[in-house]
Amino acid sequence: MVNSEKIDFAEAFRIRTKKFVVDNIRFYKTLPKTEEAKIIGRQLLRSSSSVGANYRAACRARSQAEFHAKLSIVVEEADESAFWMEVLIEAQIVNKSDLILLLDEANQILKIVSASRKTVSTNKK
Repeated sequence: MVNSEKIDFAEAFRIRTKKFVVDNIRFYKTLPKTEEAKIIGRQLLRSSSSVGANYRAACRARSQAEFHAKLSIVVEEADESAFWMEVLIEAQIVNKSDLILLLDEANQILKIVSASRKTVSTNKK
């Protein structure tokens, strides 16, 4: 990938991770008003918002080590977001159909950032 393609990808992915945050906020507003839905929903909001914020921070990293560290946080938070979505489904708080697109997006983000982190690790050596 040439440098301009990397910049274009990074910008598009930054927009994508921010949309992920906004979509999770919108989903949270649809949750039942039960205590367990609120608690799990807040956890989902925290982890999904961290995906967007930390990817944005990674784009501003001052070193390859900082970039790797921020990508690692994005990997963890995307995985945690998927976890909370799975819990909401398995606990029958929401229907799977209500979360299938968001869950798929969390898993796609996870795969992309995991691959990027692996590439950064390989290039460090």
